[in-house]
Order: sequence, then C-alpha cells, then structure tokens
Amino acid sequence: MSGDPAELIAGVPSRLLIGGTWTDAAQGRTFAVENPATARKIASVADADASDASAALDAAVAAADHWAATPPRQRAEILRTAFDLLQDRRDDFALLMTLEMGKPLAESDAEVTYGGEFLRWFSEEAVRITGRYGVNPEGTGRTIVTRHPVGPCYLITPWNFPLAMATRKIAPALAAGCTVVVKPAELTPLTTLYLAQLMIDAGVPDGVLNVITTSAAKQTSASILTDPRLRKLSFTGSTPVGISLLKQAADQVLRTSMELGGNAPFLVFDDADLDEAVAGAMLAKFRNMGEACTAANRFLVQESVTEKFARRMADRAQELKVGDGTEPETRIGPLIEAKAIRKVQDLVNDARTRGARVVTGGETLDRAGYFYQPTVLRDVPAEAHLTSTEIFGPVVAITPFSDEDEAVRLANDTPYGLVSYVYTKSLARGQRMMERLETGMMGLNTGVISNA
Repeated sequence: MSGDPAELIAGVPSRLLIGGTWTDAAQGRTFAVENPATARKIASVADADASDASAALDAAVAAADHWAATPPRQRAEILRTAFDLLQDRRDDFALLMTLEMGKPLAESDAEVTYGGEFLRWFSEEAVRITGRYGVNPEGTGRTIVTRHPVGPCYLITPWNFPLAMATRKIAPALAAGCTVVVKPAELTPLTTLYLAQLMIDAGVPDGVLNVITTSAAKQTSASILTDPRLRKLSFTGSTPVGISLLKQAADQVLRTSMELGGNAPFLVFDDADLDEAVAGAMLAKFRNMGEACTAANRFLVQESVTEKFARRMADRAQELKVGDGTEPETRIGPLIEAKAIRKVQDLVNDARTRGARVVTGGETLDRAGYFYQPTVLRDVPAEAHLTSTEIFGPVVAITPFSDEDEAVRLANDTPYGLVSYVYTKSLARGQRMMERLETGMMGLNTGVISNA
C-alpha cells in the first residue's frame, strides 16, 4: 500500500462482477463517485440496469447448487482467508472508506476491525450449522430437522458503513451455503467492489458472489425482486425504502431481513457518573459524524443535571477537529452529500424556532465539501421535528425530564425501536429500563454496542 489515494482508487475494480467476471454495464453507462470532503469526483463505476441485475441473478442461480454442496469446512476456510487478507489490506480499505464516505481514518480503521469480525465469526459458524432429532408427540416415530441453504440472496447495503454492512450480509450468506447478488449504495460503491476482489482472491468460486452498482436502484432491483428464483432479501437503510421493498417482497413471499431507521434515546439519570455519560454520549452521537441508525438521536437528561451535562457536551464538541478525514487530527469528517447538510440545518432551525437553545455550533462550515459544526442544543421541545426524525448528523438534542416515568414515556414516544442507551449507577433502575424501554438493544452505561 503506497498511501497515495489516486493509486489506490486506480486499483479498485470499477465494473460489475457477474459470474466471476468483471464486466461493463450492458448499456455501457457509468456514474460518478465523489469525495464528500472535497465534493469532487474520484472515480466512475459501471451503472447497471435491469438486464445486468438479471444476469447477476442468473449467475447466482447457476452457482447455487454447487456452493450449497460445498463442505462447510471449505466454506469456512474461504471466509477465514478473506478475514486474513482484509487484515493485510486494512490500510487500503481504511483509506478507501475515508475517500468515498468521509469518516476520519481512525474510524475507518476501526470499521476494518468491525467488518472483519463478521468474516471471522461466520467462518467459525459455517461448521456449526445444526439440526434436531427427537421423538414425535405421538411417540410413533422420530423427527429429524435439518437446515439447508435458503438459496440465492439479494443483499442491499447502505453508504454509512460500506465495509461492515457488506461483510455483515455476505459472510453469513456464504457460510450458510447461499449465493448472493450485492447492491452497494450509489454513494459508496468502491469499498464493496474492492471487497469483492478480495473475496475472489480468497477463493470464492465464480457466481457465488456477484456485485451490481447502479444509480437507478429501484428500477434495477425490480428485475431481481420479481424473479421467482430469488429466495431472500436483506436490506439495511431508510424506513421508507424498507417499506417499499417489503411490499415488493410480499409478492414472491421472500424471506426478508430488514434493519431500518432509528431514533435512539440516550437517558442520563441524576445518579449517573457524568464523566462516563459524556464520554459515552460522544461515542453514541459523534461516531461516524452521527450518520448511523444506532446513533443517539434524543438526549433525555434529568433536570437536576441537564445544565452540567449540556455544558460538558458543548466543551467536548468544541474540541472536535472538523476536516478532511485523511488528516490525522480530524475527528469529525464531512456529511455524505449536500442533501444531508440541508436536512440537518432544517432540523436545527426548526428546533430553534420552537424554543431550543444553541449551546454550541448550529451552522454549516463555509468550505469545500459537506461539513457541519458539532452542535449541542438544549431544552429541545418534544414537538421539534428532530425528536421524531433521524438526524444523521453531529447534533446533540437535549430534552430535560423530571422522573423515571417521564423519561420512559419520552423515550418510547417513537415508532422506531432499534436501540437505546441508559446511564445510571442503579442496577435496579438499569434492569427496569431493560424491561420498560421498547427497543431491541440497550446499552447500559456504554455508548457503543455493535459487534458480530
């Protein structure tokens, strides 16, 4: 690895991967990929259409029986080799993610660790696919339950964690003996293309892993989703798109896995260790510039400690160096695109008009790229739009509460239920929060909970 961005990008595949061959899009079209830190084009990649998607599914179907019959140990060894290759190429992957997505290099390097764990974990799980044997209820016979690969899968990944969300879907599918077609986000396709080459180098057979990049996701996906040979859809992204995909999946009665939007509450009680709560909040909010479905969206802080918490958060936010993610001192990179900047500014402006106070930040930065100041708002009313909308930006929105019942009511006042965070020294209260908060995951006195 030379560390030269241009040299790195020149070595990343820019075409579609179909049946083990890198190929141009059928119509010969391409679309541009830009660096959000500069708003400049850094690469062009093949722009697939419906015929390309169908060809990719053809390849996945053709390889399905052979891959399903491949011994689990062999599948495991391929995934383990991919893990090892990823460690060898971690600097390349980290730089590539920073160039196309914007996150600081340190965070990109952490994502290589995080994303690699899915390859390692599922390499170990591939040889532990179990079944069940027992006596039937009538006692007249025996029941044998065995597990088989679902079949060809369509995997749609988001732009905010371009490596980890790809390995998170690809690794379990391949471990189970399924073939896949992967469609990365239009904004960050390069990391997935580079990962696909790594998987080929690790020994993945032709047709087992196929990748289509496109600027017309809805039309391109339709040809796959309506094909009766598809068996599974996995999607991570926005709730509106997820709803649309679920409706399409219903026609084919597809198995689906969906991870959609979040509106995570971050509860700070008056008995919490404030230093730990602030440290956890910095991770839960500012990691990935706040562009994560697991990011803390609503900071619910008990009234007696609201002032201290807000001041400490503002002090820490002001220390964050905003800039190009390739610069070592940078802690907050750009948002992904101009539309993201406008959304965050609109949400902050709306909160201001409804009575929220800006403790620090609250504005875009006048420079090339898509940068927004780390922002802390306090006294945010429940009717502010950012309390019901996924911010996806570096904005801390603090709303005070009086007692535990009010905290729970505010936290649960959302249709989202992905994750929550709670800071308290009381074990009893922590256990109550596990029961009362309507979220699938809860971080108790910790600001990061994701792992393989």
